Formats: sequence, C-alpha cells, structure tokens
Amino acid sequence: MDEAPVAPVELEGLRVTIDRLVYQRLSETESPDRPHSFVYFISIRNDSPLAVTIKGRKWVVRHDDGTSLVLEGDGVVGEFPTVGSGESYSYNSRHIIATRTAMAEGAYLGLDETGRRVVVRIPRFGMVVPDDEFDTE
Repeated sequence: MDEAPVAPVELEGLRVTIDRLVYQRLSETESPDRPHSFVYFISIRNDSPLAVTIKGRKWVVRHDDGTSLVLEGDGVVGEFPTVGSGESYSYNSRHIIATRTAMAEGAYLGLDETGRRVVVRIPRFGMVVPDDEFDTE
C-alpha cells in the first residue's frame, strides 16, 4: 500500500519579504496586450537552524477584471538556491499585466537539509498602474 505524500511544512524562521516594487510601462512592440510591468525585488531569509533548497514556486495573480493567472515553475529565475541558516537569497523578476490593478501572492516550495518538504509563503502585494500611465481607450 502506497503512503500518501507528506504535506510540506512551514519552517519557523523561513520568510519572504517584498523589498521593492517598480513600475515600468512597456512599449507597444514589447508587449502590445499587457503593457504594465511590475518588477519585484524579493528576499528569502532563513533564520531557521536548517539549510533550505528552493525547488519551485507558485504565483497567483488576481486582476481587477476578475481574471486570475496561476504561474508555477521549477526553481527561482532558473536557479535552485540553497539558503543556509542565517543567510538570505535575493533576486528580482516581474509580473506583466493589462489591467489597472492586480494582486499577487504565492509560495516557494523546497527541501530542508533533512529532506523534509517545506513551504514559505510569498506575502500578497498590490500592483497599481499610476493614473498618468493607464490607457483608458
């Protein structure tokens, strides 16, 4: 009889912060349908006693028009960082949207040094297009 997979645990001391969010208007040729880019800068801080390797991520982006986008993938920006005890890992990436506002949140999935599956939540943050940048046409 197969055992059910063990759900990942939230490791005390492992946390994510959104350090900065920067808006960029994309050109018509770069992104004709989704011109609003939000570059986010994130840190994964490990104050637990165990090293953690990030193996994947999941994002949920909810747009103000009622649509949602779920993004899942391996690693973080093409890497599988190991964050030792007392260390942090920082990177930046972006979400591109078509609507005036959207909310993003998610989680990173990983393994601690004992092989236990862990999850750390990405706090929800809003993306609001500046009034002078939003096309109403």
